[in-house]
Amino acid sequence: MTNVKVKAARLSIISNTILIALKVAVGIVTQSVSVLSEAVHSGIDLIASIIAYFSVREAGKPADEQHHFGHGKIENVSGTIEAVLIFGAGIYIIIEALQKLRSGHTAVGSLGLGAAVMALSAIVNFIVSNRLLRIAKETDSIALEADALHLRTDVYTSAGVFGGLIAIHFTGYSVLDPIIAMAVALLILKAAYDLTKSAFEHILDAKLPDHEEKVIQGIVHQYSHEYVEVHKMRTRKAGAERHIDMHLVVPKGLAVESAHALADKVVSAIKSKLSYSHVLVHIEPCNGGCDACRRPLDCKAVKA
Repeated sequence: MTNVKVKAARLSIISNTILIALKVAVGIVTQSVSVLSEAVHSGIDLIASIIAYFSVREAGKPADEQHHFGHGKIENVSGTIEAVLIFGAGIYIIIEALQKLRSGHTAVGSLGLGAAVMALSAIVNFIVSNRLLRIAKETDSIALEADALHLRTDVYTSAGVFGGLIAIHFTGYSVLDPIIAMAVALLILKAAYDLTKSAFEHILDAKLPDHEEKVIQGIVHQYSHEYVEVHKMRTRKAGAERHIDMHLVVPKGLAVESAHALADKVVSAIKSKLSYSHVLVHIEPCNGGCDACRRPLDCKAVKA
């Protein structure tokens, strides 16, 4: 799994490096702030790709003496750092666009060259982001997902700049250039917000998504005829790894072997449905109050 993720992150680094060089060169030639804003955007994407590369490599390391729960949260930390970088890029682009509007120097040259580079950027990033998203879903990697979302945003912004340059060519309104740049920046800030929310909540040990918890509850319910009740269920996520623990109350007097076998069935069923899951089931005996229990018949049946 880790090798596939590392290769995907490496592909992102290579594609971003090439696109940055093209955008910077064309941005200087055309003096287009929207093209240069795209170069900055790709620069942030490159930094994000490098962070993603190292994070997926480190997150794949097994648990050790210092990190008993593994290194999965490195991916969440990297996602948060990437979001901060994107915020910075968006603000920088807005400042540059406003300065160009105030100065009145909005002329743009070599529109055809700029449009061609934007079209190439959109196509390349669309292909690379699709691959990263597919691998991110297969491996449940927040770092690769963050990198893919960066590139997908670059697809939209490059397409927007392409459309803007074409509009300038036909209308002659070069003031559209910094306006488009600010629109690009707003899309970047929106992507940064979404990424921050996704990555940071798992650093705070937020529970698994509702649909995943429903899967767990459904599996546990399948074995409800073998236990009295389940409580203190807790879930959290670290990178791709899911951590789940619960207390399972079994009939008083149930043999240790039988209780352990029940726990094994629950754990195996959860792992078969949710990949990269670590499940801990704590077995508790019931208090033996059969007269007050809502399901004494089940207990007697299990005991028998």
